[in-house]
Amino acid sequence: MSIAPLPERIRPTDLHEVVGQRHILGENKILNRIINSGRISNMIFYGPPGTGKTTVANIIAKKANKSFYKLNATNASLSDVKEVISSTDTLMGLNGVLLYLDEIQNFNKKQQQSLLEYIENGRITLIASTTENPYHYIYKAILSRSTVFEFKPINKDDVIWGLKRGLKIIKEECNNKIILEEEALDYIGEVSGGDLRKALNGLEVAIFSTLPNSNGEIYVDLNIARDSTQGKILNYDKFGDSHYDVLSAFQKSIRGSDVDASLHYLGRLIESGDLISICRRLLVIASEDIGLAYPNAITIVKSCVDSAMQLGLPEGRIPLAQGVILLATSPKSNSVVTSIDKVIADLKNKDVGDIPIHLKDSHYSGAESLGRGIGYKYPHSYKNNYVKQQYLPDNIKNSVYYYPGDNKMEKQFYNYIRELKENSKE
Repeated sequence: MSIAPLPERIRPTDLHEVVGQRHILGENKILNRIINSGRISNMIFYGPPGTGKTTVANIIAKKANKSFYKLNATNASLSDVKEVISSTDTLMGLNGVLLYLDEIQNFNKKQQQSLLEYIENGRITLIASTTENPYHYIYKAILSRSTVFEFKPINKDDVIWGLKRGLKIIKEECNNKIILEEEALDYIGEVSGGDLRKALNGLEVAIFSTLPNSNGEIYVDLNIARDSTQGKILNYDKFGDSHYDVLSAFQKSIRGSDVDASLHYLGRLIESGDLISICRRLLVIASEDIGLAYPNAITIVKSCVDSAMQLGLPEGRIPLAQGVILLATSPKSNSVVTSIDKVIADLKNKDVGDIPIHLKDSHYSGAESLGRGIGYKYPHSYKNNYVKQQYLPDNIKNSVYYYPGDNKMEKQFYNYIRELKENSKE
């Protein structure tokens, strides 16, 4: 007879047994209140694997006294959904049907749309789960009819609490005496990455792969724990939402001049092997967040990026770290990006007018008869290579797009140009 995996055997049947998620399941928290009311609405559970989404859905179905059906959108089809719907016309569906649709992001738009009719007429209550951001992957009509709850990674202390509960169950099932070193317990809790299912599976492998000693004891030490868990797996998918979350945290940490956090997120990206995204982001940061506060930053970062691309990983981590430390510790200015964005906004939203005729190309036969280039003043013919004349189109001739950042370098350049303008003659 097959035995269910430990995460299934330990699965909580009541809210107080659920590990973590106190922000939504704690006393008087929103999801706790909804579940205890018995009036269940459509919901979307969003969060990483092993954080209790399926467990909570099971508890909800039990509390609401509804028939519970679970489908996984990875391999389910519309016919599977229709089969669940058909149960609403039987005694099984007398009190209503709760459909738990796991990984709903794997249903395409048409498949998701097909659920709407049954949600709206109340034949089913839908609880969908996803590891991806629902606002990116779930059809808006379903989102508007559902409440989104975010399930967060479980902290290490809660994972260890869950592991101790799992250990207790295994001890009750086995005749052997099981001894689990504190270091081994702590290690499994640490490398689980907030995924209780992964931690419990690692615990079960550690125990049942270890032969009893002469005293009939199964002794699990740190080395066995390491072998059984195969190290920490980062919650990172370069094609998923976490890709953009890590990149966002990476850039914001550099922008905020937190060199340690910047290196941390660089490490995450390196461990995922995402060299291209690191290089592209560093190049844009050099102009977007440092810019003219330290104009040489982009030159140095380009060299670091080129070196990393030529070296590849793991050696490429070294010039990448050099670039990150340089950018994080450099003075900051966003004047470059704000200036060009103002220009583009005007081009999209204003009638900016024609180029001044004296600036138009005059290097062709007949240009003079069209007035092209007439009246243009050649700056190099004037003192300090500067002369006042209109460059912007008439409609926006008084527009100002660039304002210097509050840093020594830009103020120096800006003051130089300002003095030129003030001291020049027409």
